[in-house]
Amino acid sequence: MALANPEPLQRRALVIIHDPVLQAQGGRKLHQALGWNDPDDLARRYIADVETASYGLARYSISQRIEVDGFPVKSDGFAYTPESFMACWRAGRGFHNPDGVDYQRLLREFDVIPQVNSGKIDEVWLFGFPYAGYYESIMAGPGAVWCNAPPLPAGPGPRANRRFVIMGFNYERGVGEMLEDLGHRAESLVSHAFEGARGEANLWERFTRYDQKFPGRAECGTVHFAPNSLRDYDWGQTRTVPSRCEDWYNYPDFKGTVRQVTSSEWGGGDIRLHHLWWLRHFPHWAGSAGGRLNNWWDYVIAPDK
Repeated sequence: MALANPEPLQRRALVIIHDPVLQAQGGRKLHQALGWNDPDDLARRYIADVETASYGLARYSISQRIEVDGFPVKSDGFAYTPESFMACWRAGRGFHNPDGVDYQRLLREFDVIPQVNSGKIDEVWLFGFPYAGYYESIMAGPGAVWCNAPPLPAGPGPRANRRFVIMGFNYERGVGEMLEDLGHRAESLVSHAFEGARGEANLWERFTRYDQKFPGRAECGTVHFAPNSLRDYDWGQTRTVPSRCEDWYNYPDFKGTVRQVTSSEWGGGDIRLHHLWWLRHFPHWAGSAGGRLNNWWDYVIAPDK
């Protein structure tokens, strides 16, 4: 059965980068002083990878970029100084608890809700550092659901008129970890879409099967478990297992194709290459079947729709 291509999803992100200047380090920014990644480079590479993984359907642009010379405020009002953060980092201990950031304060400080309501932005990308206190992803707005974190309750001030996701990226890490954040977001939102489906009708349950849990019945696995993985993050596992992963390229006209696979299929242990491989197996066609969309990127990228 031939299916039509859906219209691409044009999504606008508000990018907020907390990258304080360290005067004691020659006036360099935190990411420069510690040899971490440039947040702007990470954003460019992430946008390109998501477009590639989605066959051109998920197209991000940056509506506004804000860089902050400072540290985000925690839920109890605490904020690091350059001196206190660097002391903890060098010692490898002493980081503030509770670690979680004050999301409501961030939403107010950067005027996020009015921008969501006006359609200027569709989601928020927070770029920070280890112990910044961000969830990998969290959903806010009316009817928000679990998105690898509990739904963010409405705070004081204006209320959002639609759902939106706040991503938390760590510029100590790379694009592979950013795709992992997206992968967990996808796991949350596609599994939510298939709630109530039973047995083989639950295509998400089928898609995520891996051999250790479903011996001889692996399909594409999960973000943490490739089809042949024996433990979390075991993307370099070399054992060979039968898998129906290739049959997902035939969606929805499954042919029952089973093939022996090993880690060479998804990059031999490379986090970025595995996640790109995994995401490229998502159904990505127009229309719906059985009450669910044929394009899973709609669930992942456009939860407000």
